[in-house]
Amino acid sequence: MDAPSPPPPDTAAPGAPATQADTHTVPMLYWVLLAVAIVSEVAATSLLKFTEGFTRLWPSVVVIAFYELSFILLTVVTRRIAMPVVYATWGGVGVAMVTVVAWAWLGQHLDAAALLGIGMITAGVIVIQGFSESTHA
Repeated sequence: MDAPSPPPPDTAAPGAPATQADTHTVPMLYWVLLAVAIVSEVAATSLLKFTEGFTRLWPSVVVIAFYELSFILLTVVTRRIAMPVVYATWGGVGVAMVTVVAWAWLGQHLDAAALLGIGMITAGVIVIQGFSESTHA
């Protein structure tokens, strides 16, 4: 008697490991959750200044909540997207976004080296997303 075949990807339990049939597809939901995790981390990092070393209660609570949300979502996302891809995307896009937020809202000066670095980070994320076949966990 043959072993039962795994369920199709769209009927697998949430968070279940991927089957052989869907090794090159990651449901859009996981990319959206990764985007929310990145935005949450960027919000937390951008608001750190307002905690004044975690001596102000409500800004500190908001920062901790955003970081907590970010890390919870990262653990969910790594169920379906490979860790190196998640971390490179989260780190790269996060650094670029924090830099832009610091420039736009916190008055941080960006010189040519900073702009070049952001461009290189962005290019790296594009290469991983566009050409890597190892996006699946």
